[in-house]
Amino acid sequence: MPAVRIHVLLFLLPLFIALPGYAAAPDSDATVALREAELRRALAEAERAEWLARLPPTTSKALAGSVDTSHAGVVALMKSVDLAGELARELCAALPPLGAVALYDPASSQGIVAARSVDDGILHITEQLTRQHRQLQQLIEQHSPPAGARAPLAMVPLAAIPATIKTAADIAALFKSDITLTGVAFGDGARALFGSALFKACPQRIAGLGTGYLGELDTRTHGALMARVRALAGLRGEYANQIAIADTLADAAKGAEKRLLASSVVNANAFLKTVDAFIESLKTGETGDKSPLFNAARFLAYAARTQDALLLDVDLRLEGVTLIKNGLFTGEKLRVAGAAVLWYRLHAPDGTLLQADALRRITAPVELDLRAAQPFQ
Repeated sequence: MPAVRIHVLLFLLPLFIALPGYAAAPDSDATVALREAELRRALAEAERAEWLARLPPTTSKALAGSVDTSHAGVVALMKSVDLAGELARELCAALPPLGAVALYDPASSQGIVAARSVDDGILHITEQLTRQHRQLQQLIEQHSPPAGARAPLAMVPLAAIPATIKTAADIAALFKSDITLTGVAFGDGARALFGSALFKACPQRIAGLGTGYLGELDTRTHGALMARVRALAGLRGEYANQIAIADTLADAAKGAEKRLLASSVVNANAFLKTVDAFIESLKTGETGDKSPLFNAARFLAYAARTQDALLLDVDLRLEGVTLIKNGLFTGEKLRVAGAAVLWYRLHAPDGTLLQADALRRITAPVELDLRAAQPFQ
């Protein structure tokens, strides 16, 4: 130790002076006092250096405090989960007793509109095909060789229906782009977390959360759509047979009758291609987001469950804050806190704004002992 060595030197110094052959002039009292003062100062410096060597290095400048929610960690987000539950309970208490409520989600709303377009398109194409089928059947009956006299040429040629072709093209183009759900701006999963907390707080009021599973495995909705598509395909087959019969009659006819039947066959084939394009656009043999029929079954089931429900549009910001206090002798202590801001708007299905408000919550820092069996109580 430095201090021990200095004490030993001070003790042996008089012995070296008294040794034989050591010639030194006697010092004055002032010189001796000065030398002792220098030795005591050297001893004090050595003792100070020894204590500093034992202590850990410290900084004289305070640490800069910062909050980064992306690196707060799961531990800090635990308080945000608690805050989401508190806000959900407060929101449930504030909702007016006007019926069921569904969380508004833009992607789900777009999906419901697209599903209704598919459903309406199937109905519209079926009605048009039935009408064309009936007219073509009348044309065939009028121009088929009867047992007696032939019927007069009173039937006008069949014409393709532009509105039907346009409707089929619009529905086919509706599903060229997939519907994707983007995360909220304040952190992925925050909205889904609040939706689950909201359903837990008042399950009797919540009709749907707008994301996740929406009912694509519902056999009733999917079965009803498939039955209508099969009926459309069967009617299409009958219409194709009628076109073949009319084409045969046109080959055997002459003059004005031949021109009438040939024109009807051309128009009927054009309409048949429109029907085929529509059925092909449904992609009944595929599953997943690329199949309009699959999407239609999914969102029609959700639309049926949320029919006439109020729409709750929410925006949520959740933050978990980690506070670490580093003591010189006590080490690190972990404290966590949470902050949440929720603003919402409640709409009627026709868009009428019924209620709106903003809620906020913040918790005091809580010190955690991660060595405990249950750090969070």
